[in-house]
Amino acid sequence: MANLDLDNPFLEALGAIFTEWRAGYAEFTMPIHAGHLNRQRILQGGAIATLLDAPCGYAGLFTADTTPVHGFTLSLTVNYLDRGIGDKVVAKGFLERQGRSVFFARGEAWIDDHLMIASAQGTFKYAR
Repeated sequence: MANLDLDNPFLEALGAIFTEWRAGYAEFTMPIHAGHLNRQRILQGGAIATLLDAPCGYAGLFTADTTPVHGFTLSLTVNYLDRGIGDKVVAKGFLERQGRSVFFARGEAWIDDHLMIASAQGTFKYAR
């Protein structure tokens, strides 16, 4: 997988890598290190939420045109399913429905490609 140009200072500071982007789908990978852990030494919930927000949003912004499309989150619901213990987390976003100004997406966060630790559903608005 090729790393895509992220141009997002916050995600870059977390060490997230934009690994896949196509119509209706986006994916981010983040190696887990000590700065991402909470007091229980598991992946912090806010890091998981951030990683789910990003691919869900990008899933609705893909275009074959060279002009970038931007959007922002209106609502994001995260369900934590398991503990985040491992070497890397992969967050996947799937476009569910797209309107003229708003779109809906869902996401999954996976630890080491075998354990889904969280899911998300979000509503996003295009920035015109």
